[in-house]
Amino acid sequence: MPASRTRHLRSMAAALALTLAGPATTASAATGSAPDAAGLREVLFVGNNWDGTADVIRSSGDFARIGRVDVIPDRDRRMAEINANPIKWIYFQAIRNSVGEGHDQFADDMYSTPDGRSVVVSRPSFADVVSIDLATGRIDWRFPVSGYRADHMAVSPDGTRVAVSASTANTVHVLDIATGRQLGSFATGDKPHENIFTRDGKYIWNMSIGDVNTALDDPIWDWTKGDRRITVVDATTFEPVKVVDMRRRLDAYGLKYFSDAVRPAVFSPDESKLYFQVSFFNGFLEYDVAADRITRMKTLPKNPATSPDRTTWVNDSRHHGLSMSPAGTELCVAGTMDDYATVVDRATLREGPLVPASKPYWATVSGDGKDCVVSESGADQVTAIDFATGRKVTSVPVGDHPQRVRLGHVEEGWTGPDAR
Repeated sequence: MPASRTRHLRSMAAALALTLAGPATTASAATGSAPDAAGLREVLFVGNNWDGTADVIRSSGDFARIGRVDVIPDRDRRMAEINANPIKWIYFQAIRNSVGEGHDQFADDMYSTPDGRSVVVSRPSFADVVSIDLATGRIDWRFPVSGYRADHMAVSPDGTRVAVSASTANTVHVLDIATGRQLGSFATGDKPHENIFTRDGKYIWNMSIGDVNTALDDPIWDWTKGDRRITVVDATTFEPVKVVDMRRRLDAYGLKYFSDAVRPAVFSPDESKLYFQVSFFNGFLEYDVAADRITRMKTLPKNPATSPDRTTWVNDSRHHGLSMSPAGTELCVAGTMDDYATVVDRATLREGPLVPASKPYWATVSGDGKDCVVSESGADQVTAIDFATGRKVTSVPVGDHPQRVRLGHVEEGWTGPDAR
């Protein structure tokens, strides 16, 4: 049998398996947190996108800061390269003046290596991924992505592979986390964004969001935003096994004028349901993986102080940030442009108290699973909210414009890079 036909049959079989059984992701896989090992300490990494640092804080309890890492120690060298290349310079400026809101983007996403010795960071303005030694602050390896901007990442359940979206090249690269060597790549829709490994590590789900920095935000212009879809690939062969066009699913649910740009997303513990946010919407939707259809929608309150002018919403995000409690009983939502975060009961979809937060941009789960942790990009702090009560636990200050917050590990006794 020809090799191409064999690959096709394998892809079809894998797609059928996905449709029948659904994907498989746990909270630990989504956050990149491996079980604690001897000599390691679980922490939260907070990426401060505008100042190019990562704060390392306790993963639960008082969430106190342990140390800080400079994720752009090679800034002078990278800027010299950009200034010497007119095309790179144009894209660098475009990132600053569009998605960067007038700022450079230096720390989008990050995961620690399994041994807790390094942190791997995607740097949008430098269009690369780097691994930084947590003891010395030096760069172990650097991988320039295709095109001119790096975006969201995901780590495999075993912590050995990291997937990164190259947003201007419509490509996802999958790298060996220890060496930075590319293991493979795959094509996506326009502007790949969120990536999720399944719990068994067999598949990667990528969500492409299209052009979010244009002013054509009225629903009648939605078609100008590009090709947006969910691409599911085999994580070994990087062959596509399923494509989900959410436009058709939204239309079937009666949401013809909703954007089909899938933003942050999270699977239920048994991975039968996908919960996701879309551009311009103050709420989220529930997608049944096996049935291949949207089953529920949750609309959350609007802040009366939020401008109704869609062009004033950051990168088409009304709400951007979603996490789920380990038991799968609560969802935590970052109501970005409405300046609050809230915990939603998954069974009833009733929201709890609206916790005031300044432009919350991400939501994750604390190390002990008790709290939702949101990054307040407008206040330069992270805030913990109790899943059980929906009420604020504490806030801790971090660097300029915190975005992604990820669970990870450092070596016991680590307090930051030394002066070497």
